[in-house]
Amino acid sequence: MAFATETLAEIGPGSNSTLAFDVARVREDFPVLQQEVHGKPLTYLDSGASAQKPRAVIDAMREIQETCYANVHRGAYYFSQHLTDRYEGVRKTVAAFLNAASDQEIVFTRNVTEAINLVAHSFGNGFAAGDDVIITEMEHHANIVPWQLLRDRADITLKVVPIAEDGSLQMEAFEAMLSPRTRLVAMTHTSNVLGTVNPMKDIIRLAHKAGARVLVDGAQSAVHGKVDVRDLDADFYAFTGHKLYGPNAIGVLYGKAELLKEMPPFLGGGDMIRSVSFAETTFADPPHRFEAGTPPIVETIGLGAAIDYVNAIGHDAIAAHEAGLLAYATERLQQIEGLTIHGTAKDKAAIVSFSLDGIHPHDIGTIVDREGVAIRVGHHCAQPLMACLGVPATARASFGLYNTPSEVDVLARALEKVKDLFG
Repeated sequence: MAFATETLAEIGPGSNSTLAFDVARVREDFPVLQQEVHGKPLTYLDSGASAQKPRAVIDAMREIQETCYANVHRGAYYFSQHLTDRYEGVRKTVAAFLNAASDQEIVFTRNVTEAINLVAHSFGNGFAAGDDVIITEMEHHANIVPWQLLRDRADITLKVVPIAEDGSLQMEAFEAMLSPRTRLVAMTHTSNVLGTVNPMKDIIRLAHKAGARVLVDGAQSAVHGKVDVRDLDADFYAFTGHKLYGPNAIGVLYGKAELLKEMPPFLGGGDMIRSVSFAETTFADPPHRFEAGTPPIVETIGLGAAIDYVNAIGHDAIAAHEAGLLAYATERLQQIEGLTIHGTAKDKAAIVSFSLDGIHPHDIGTIVDREGVAIRVGHHCAQPLMACLGVPATARASFGLYNTPSEVDVLARALEKVKDLFG
């Protein structure tokens, strides 16, 4: 496979893009990419951990701090009222981004980890001994540890769905695990290690048939393609700003209105109450019931700007570009003798985890860094998955809308240098 240009996506009829995808033009929007590392042009291939930020996001956050910063919801003066309107406007932007039925189904959190913990503590408040929660072997620690804590508190049973050799989910095993005692299925939409995209619509349908609710960890999926929570029929869906070209310290939990309404608060304090006395407290309606304290105001504005930026380019254009990158990277890296790609499922996002025979991933990461290449190395907060793969760690290249085929070539050449060094 070869690419004649750096523009991989061709926008056809039905695309939701408002402009043709030109990766060279897109890269101009990201100031951080216009620099060198160790005297080499930066090749940033760690968007799966944190994506870089376009000027639109940086400028939006700076503008708030320079012109109208104030606390929200609590002031009668212009700055506070103006910023409250903008802050709540982002809630509407997020609702449209996910196709939620209402912006009242959008809870702002710090990240996906907090969103999952919120569900575990609040929705899981009524779980009891013998109830089941189902997760998978490919989960991030953020979707394992909260359920272990719930298991220890409430004596629930935690079931783990195995994966196949190619990194896909063993759907027959999942279906067999479902029972009348299954209260919740908590599952990643896209694996941060394998890139596997799970068939969430089928998973949710089967779970609902068994009477269970479903929480989807969308940290790696909301950035790679359009998410429609109503089409999926997801009960909960979480994603985070810093993987979506936005700031850190801001995440989102979508929850169906009827579920949020019945859930107790996760944290107590200011802004989540209706009234407080020493005798009792009554709580605000969702979503504010789950947003105690001063929120990440500037970061929320940044998230809104990031969503606007992604929407302007178009999900179809981004998905086509990243699919081309994944195909090219897979072919190019498979040509390197001794390199093993972990995760070859048919449905896969632009994430490539790999090992080189006899070379520790940390050595790989250190050496390719000298070539200006930034990749992730380690267990990727997925130690149980590493055990399933039979490796202590992997190297991972994760691609974003600003990456190019020539950067794949830079990575491949750097990996050849690693091999030469270790001879």
